[in-house]
Amino acid sequence: MTVKRTVIGVVSAVLLAAGMPAAAAHAQDGTRVATVRELVESLPVAEEHREGYRRSAFKHWVDADKDSCNTRQEVLKQEAVQAPAQGSRCKLTGGQWWSYYDDTPVDGPSGLDIDHMVPLAEAWDSGAYGWTAKRRELYANDLAYPRSLVAVTARTNRSKADQDVAQWMPPAEDARCQYLTDWVTVKTRWALSVDAIEQRALQQLAEACPDTTLDVPLA
Repeated sequence: MTVKRTVIGVVSAVLLAAGMPAAAAHAQDGTRVATVRELVESLPVAEEHREGYRRSAFKHWVDADKDSCNTRQEVLKQEAVQAPAQGSRCKLTGGQWWSYYDDTPVDGPSGLDIDHMVPLAEAWDSGAYGWTAKRRELYANDLAYPRSLVAVTARTNRSKADQDVAQWMPPAEDARCQYLTDWVTVKTRWALSVDAIEQRALQQLAEACPDTTLDVPLA
């Protein structure tokens, strides 16, 4: 049911035909082509930097295209299994979603949170503390890459909070390889670092998951 995620990561036939090593391939359009395990190994390792963090440093949810639907509403529309009705000022009612963290169907938008795959605090710790305010806004509202934001049950989002993969994984076991892939590709996309404990957790998790080759557009 997570169709938009399964279509991400098809390797360019041109690159493969040319015999280019996936880990080293950087397409001219700014896309990183590599396997999940290669992406894990290529993430920079650094100590976390929490000083100065505040959630308000990441402006969200914005209506970037001025169509009356903010980022939260856009994600809900994109991920709906059954489309909600859209009323005045993008008020959404009805509809159905599937929360992949806990393999749970959800009727109506009120029971859903929009989760930043890599939480805002974790992004700050991992490099966003040095970004401009505009880049942090783009990160917090990243509709251009479907792995960045995900509609999930409020209880799982709040259980996760700002924890990384060494501290929290989705309760649905079948979701864990998908979650690992989403986490690693978002960190790659935004050139975010990992700490040493997080890196070890990613390496261990990746060993148990398919080593899929992915195309990751760099932000």
